[in-house]
Amino acid sequence: MTQQTPAQLRATAEEALKPLGQKRIKLLAQLDALDTELRPLVATAVAMEVPYRRINELTAVASNTARAWARKANPE
Repeated sequence: MTQQTPAQLRATAEEALKPLGQKRIKLLAQLDALDTELRPLVATAVAMEVPYRRINELTAVASNTARAWARKANPE
């Protein structure tokens, strides 16, 4: 059995990360694009007094995030 050098071990570890890492990067980009569309809808729902819990159930957007998005959309 041949021992691997630290550089070879690092390279193996990097190769193992690549597929899932690339998938995660793509999913985060998709999530960011979705959030861009979702922000004004959440802000409107907050303005229409939809409960934060219901917004969370429908969108998985946390209450604090929904509040922040509503404040940015409707600064007082």
